[in-house]
Amino acid sequence: MSRRTLQLPSWLPFDPYVLTLIGTVVLATLLPTSGTAADAVGGVSAGAVALLFFLYGARLSTREALDGLRHWRLHLTVLACTFALFPLLGLAAGGLVPYVLTPQLYGGLLFLCLVPSTVQSSIAFTSIARGNVPAAICAGSFSSLVGIFLTPLLAALLIGGGAGGFSADSLLKIVLQLLVPFVAGQLLRRWVGGFLVRHKKALGYVDRGSILLVVYTAFSQGVTEGIWHQVSPGRLGALVGVEAVLLAAMLALSWYGAKRLGFGRADRIAIQFAGSKKSLAAGLPMASVLFGAEASLAVLPLMVFHQMQLMVCAVIAKRRSRDAAGEGAEAAPSVSSVPVAG
Repeated sequence: MSRRTLQLPSWLPFDPYVLTLIGTVVLATLLPTSGTAADAVGGVSAGAVALLFFLYGARLSTREALDGLRHWRLHLTVLACTFALFPLLGLAAGGLVPYVLTPQLYGGLLFLCLVPSTVQSSIAFTSIARGNVPAAICAGSFSSLVGIFLTPLLAALLIGGGAGGFSADSLLKIVLQLLVPFVAGQLLRRWVGGFLVRHKKALGYVDRGSILLVVYTAFSQGVTEGIWHQVSPGRLGALVGVEAVLLAAMLALSWYGAKRLGFGRADRIAIQFAGSKKSLAAGLPMASVLFGAEASLAVLPLMVFHQMQLMVCAVIAKRRSRDAAGEGAEAAPSVSSVPVAG
């Protein structure tokens, strides 16, 4: 008799990278840095953030994003979901403080509402669901481009002192660590673009390694300041519940709102997947710059939301795919064949 092995359903992906992130948090909890070592790791982390945004700028095809403006109604709808509806729901969640969420966790929840949309996973799930893939590519890229400038400004306005406010020091830090490297990448894209394409896989490890370093630095500093004394299991469970409601609301608003605006099925799929998700890759380094010593609590809600959105959107994409198959559409790639991290 053959033994049956326990496997996760194919429609319920658990991003291995999230497991690595969790492992990094555990490492920072057990072996946090302090003193001179913490200063050194912080300096390397700041350099890693600058490198990340240089690579973002060098990879992002501004011409493709601008060409996508021909479908301006769709892109404005996605931007409205990302930078208007999400923040409004985040502000409404302020009524849960301090009964459900602590002020620190609420600050992180509000921050995730300001982060730009994903690119990779929006494209992947739109493809699986047989939606408008070119529109998803442009929407994700345009959201990332706008988010470089808009997310820090919204964070300063809505979160205030927790994100550094509009002080000269915080603005200078944003410019030097985020905007300058991004613009430099855009300017040098003509010369380095080919190299990035040829070494895409290796540079992907650089991206993820840099983000892991950012997470380790943030949580290491948080542990020395007693982060786990501030987040009880009950509060963490409450955060998961609040984020589940937030995700469900955005999935419903993006889908039925797009229908009300007159978009076809393929466009509605692109709007739903691009408009309901948040980028872990962009949000983590931004949080390290904007929140400084409080970054550990700021990134926790984003890390939880990231995995939740992957699992829920995988189910929805499979359902949309089956619906389209019943109407005679072409076969689409499976979840396992498409990268969903982002």
